[in-house]
Amino acid sequence: MLRVENRQEVEADYLAGLGRATWTTIRIATLGSLLGALLALPLAILTAGNLAAPKPLAWFAKGMLDIARSIHTLVFGLVLVGIVGLGPTAGILAIGLHSMGTYGKLFAEAIESLDMAAIDAVRSVGATPDQVFFNAVWPSVLPQFVSSHLYVWEFNIRDSTILGLIGAGGLGLLITEATSLFQWGRLSTVLIVIVLMVSAFDAISRRIRQALS
Repeated sequence: MLRVENRQEVEADYLAGLGRATWTTIRIATLGSLLGALLALPLAILTAGNLAAPKPLAWFAKGMLDIARSIHTLVFGLVLVGIVGLGPTAGILAIGLHSMGTYGKLFAEAIESLDMAAIDAVRSVGATPDQVFFNAVWPSVLPQFVSSHLYVWEFNIRDSTILGLIGAGGLGLLITEATSLFQWGRLSTVLIVIVLMVSAFDAISRRIRQALS
C-alpha cells in the first residue's frame, strides 16, 4: 500500500514538472518571438526600399537580417548557453536573434507592398520621416505585421522544444532526461504533450490570421 502511494506521489510530482516544463517552453517561444519582432522592426524600416533610408544604413540592416536568418536557432542556442548559462534565458535570446531575420524580411516586404500614394501625400506636406511612418505606414502594415508575428510564433513554439535538448529548459530537457534513463513511457507522454501543444497553437494562430485577412 505504501509503495503504491509513493508511486502515485512520484507520478503526481512528474506531471506537475511536466506542466511547468510546458509553460517554460511556451514562455521561451513567446518572449523570444516578441524580442525578435522588436529587434526586426527598425531594421525592416531601414531595408524597405520605398522608405528611402540612407544606403549605408540599409546595407547594414540587410546584412544583420541576412546573418540572423542564416544561423539556425539551435546554433544560436549552443553559443548562448555557453555565454549566459543553462536555462530559459539562452532559449529566449536564441529564438529572438534568429526570428529577427525572419521578421525583418516579412516586415520589409509588407512595407514595400504599400500604396506609395499615401506615403507621398504625407511627404508632400513636409512631414518628417517619423511622421510619415506613424501616419502613413504603420496603420496600413499593422495587420500584416500581426499576421507575420503569429506565423513566426508557430514555428518558434516548435523550436523552443528543441532548445531544451541543449540545456535551455522546457520540454526538451524532459526528453533528454527520459531518453538517458530509458523511461520510454515518460518520453511518450512528453511527445504527446508536444504534439497537442503545437497543434493547439497552430489552430489558434490560424484562426487569428484568418480573422485579420
